[in-house]
Amino acid sequence: MELSTMSTRRKLTDTTARVGVTLAVVLAVLPLGWLLWTLVSRGIGPVLDPDWWLQSERFGGAANAIVGTLIQTAIAALVAVPLGVLVAIYLVEYGSRKSVLTRVTTFMVDVLSGVPSIVAALFVYAVWRTTLGLPRSGLVVALALVLLMVPLVVRATEEMLKIVSQDLREASYALGVPKWKTILRVVLPTAMSGIITGVMLAVARVMGESAPVLILVGATRAMNVNPFDGNQQSLPLMMLQEYNKGPGGYETVWGAALTLVIAVAIVYLIARLISQFTGPMRQGR
Repeated sequence: MELSTMSTRRKLTDTTARVGVTLAVVLAVLPLGWLLWTLVSRGIGPVLDPDWWLQSERFGGAANAIVGTLIQTAIAALVAVPLGVLVAIYLVEYGSRKSVLTRVTTFMVDVLSGVPSIVAALFVYAVWRTTLGLPRSGLVVALALVLLMVPLVVRATEEMLKIVSQDLREASYALGVPKWKTILRVVLPTAMSGIITGVMLAVARVMGESAPVLILVGATRAMNVNPFDGNQQSLPLMMLQEYNKGPGGYETVWGAALTLVIAVAIVYLIARLISQFTGPMRQGR
């Protein structure tokens, strides 16, 4: 009788837990689905127009903003990704918990993780414009994005390196492989899929930042592919400008927002494709 009661109670608890978890998933997915539907339904009009992708804002398109966003994000990624990965390798593979450098580096990464984008933009503005007196440009925006990307890349890489089995390292050392080569040929390939996912999340975050572009670069309706000289448009800056025009610019705002989501989705797909061809098994073939 007692066993039957316990079995019934366990089934009831299991059912309750299943229902609760299912409801939680539904509550999380519904707003996301609603947001996606609203974004697509309101922004699909401009996006389906070929001129949107081929012409600058002067001619009714958004090509200049798309190119500016991609250039600024690419420069930031070129600096932040190697820097973040190397810092994470030091913290996991070389740094000692008692080391002053390790503790200072960890503290600085934690601080940067919580820094708002407006603070990073103001810091770069103070150094670049106020102290050095240099002009605003797309490069300056990329420098601010680096400050936002580095802690994300460091944390993601650090966590992925920590879950790599210590047995793999020891087996490599037992074969006489030096530490640097073990990290390069064993540890990094094993953790590469997770590292790429972390990099993708960092890129997705900074791609839509609006504070740095508002402070560190001027807007332009013309195409500018040179991040070192002159004003350079971006999708977040374009969205803010069109929104300030009132209801007449809302369609363009939704179109730019949908374009930004599409760009992030493309980055995600590229990251997944790269991760399919990285790893210890792929490296050995």
